[in-house]
Amino acid sequence: MTRLLHVSASPRGEQSESIALAGSFLSTYREAHPDAVIDEWNLWETDLPDMGPAAAQAKMNALTGTPLTDAQNTSWNRVLDTFRRFDSYEHYLFSVPMWNHGLPYVLKHFIDVISQNGLLFAIDQQTGYRGLLAGKKAAVVYTAAVYHPGSPDEFGVDFHAMYFDYWLRFAGITDVARITFHANMFDDNAGAFREQSHRAAAILGKGF
Repeated sequence: MTRLLHVSASPRGEQSESIALAGSFLSTYREAHPDAVIDEWNLWETDLPDMGPAAAQAKMNALTGTPLTDAQNTSWNRVLDTFRRFDSYEHYLFSVPMWNHGLPYVLKHFIDVISQNGLLFAIDQQTGYRGLLAGKKAAVVYTAAVYHPGSPDEFGVDFHAMYFDYWLRFAGITDVARITFHANMFDDNAGAFREQSHRAAAILGKGF
């Protein structure tokens, strides 16, 4: 039985372009995978582990085999639980709006929690990093309100898709499909672009 996790990084609910596009993807994905388990992880409604002093030291102690204090152990166990929940799925759908040319901070927080040596990646002094999530696949919805491909830097720079695509490869997820809607709120054709993006999302969901 296939398990898909929709990780939502938008707090805008029904007003969110990225969530709406994810909905178009999921409607046809359900038809194509009637037995699939589909869950949503709204990062804005999640009490993610704090990656402060206790967690940072717990991470380093775990790497070196140094015994953890009670506080560090509690913190590290929350990190492990968060990663294991994420890792229990084979398919992923991410809703990723552009914020200030990059990711919403809650998504970066999530990445910092689950990106741990021996869990999401391994590192070798000769060959470097190796992602450990091989065999999984992901679809990513990228949206932006002003930035659009080919626009001058005065309209924004795409650091969010650039970074997130890299992170997926870093994690070992190389089977990745994109759904993009760069609305460009100043363009009278934004509505037509929106419809085109929803059609693309539905097609992708059916064949994912």
